[in-house]
Amino acid sequence: MQEIEFMEVGGFRAGHAQDLEAGTGCTVLLFDHCAPAGVDIRGGGPASRETPLLDPRMDAKGIHALLLSGGSAFGLDAAGGVMRYLEERDIGFDTGITRVPLVCQSCIFDLAVGRPDIRPDAAMAYQACMSASRSPLENGCTGGGTGACVGKYRGRQYAMKTGIGTYAVQTGGIRVGAIVVLNALGDIFDIDTGEQLAGMRTEDGGGLRQTEQALWEDAGQLHDLFTGNTTIGAVLTNGAFTKAELGKIASMTHNGYARTIRPVHTTADGDSIYALSVGTQTADLNAVGSLAAYAMGKAIGRAVTSAVPMFGLPSLSALYRPAPGNR
Repeated sequence: MQEIEFMEVGGFRAGHAQDLEAGTGCTVLLFDHCAPAGVDIRGGGPASRETPLLDPRMDAKGIHALLLSGGSAFGLDAAGGVMRYLEERDIGFDTGITRVPLVCQSCIFDLAVGRPDIRPDAAMAYQACMSASRSPLENGCTGGGTGACVGKYRGRQYAMKTGIGTYAVQTGGIRVGAIVVLNALGDIFDIDTGEQLAGMRTEDGGGLRQTEQALWEDAGQLHDLFTGNTTIGAVLTNGAFTKAELGKIASMTHNGYARTIRPVHTTADGDSIYALSVGTQTADLNAVGSLAAYAMGKAIGRAVTSAVPMFGLPSLSALYRPAPGNR
């Protein structure tokens, strides 16, 4: 197994757009062909669009684009910009009257970071489509990850800045890539070493403590966990799979969340993972699902290590060493 660039998985273009003052943004994946897709949603508070299309009982054979954005449920309006971009290029499901683009979307809650009255909209998503390319995709505090942060159990004053992360691997002719917008309630751990990378900071702000331990200590009392969370992501493979098989791959990919985010899949998170087939290679479902979980775990780590301090929130780089430009 070797690491490759996320965009080397092939079969798609990707682009970001964001409003840095408002602290929100979006990231779009545009597929070369209608891509078979599955989804697994395990968090208790998701904001999503067109997910019923991915049910194996539904007729849709795939989707044309996936949008990962901020804005909570307000941000779901942004998919209209992707629809317009695709319609202008005659891309969509042929109804005999017009072509209808099939666009799925998931959103994180980032309204508490910048300006809650500005969210990703159709214009921003259209801009992301216009910027989409096959060049390496920027990680960190950009696109859908602009307003992402983690470690909010004791309040945002103890949180840390994260962002969007990608990672991909190849073994033989099989390629698997992951992309994630990391906006979890809990803490983040390295998938290889188990080291805590980010999360709820100590009272003095200079170190890390563990959210899971604090949650257990509060087990005897009701606690309002809603502090603006949700981790959303997708895995792409050049392996050929059906919608049902991709649903299983999405399910297995949640193991990458479980190995790196603690706690995870709470009622205050909307944790969602899409799985998409963008190629025609013969591939084993269990092998791809296992690779996808690992790639997702590595993408989560990259969403931490590529982040920089923003909106009054420190990042890993600022917590343990000077941030770039501040040495």
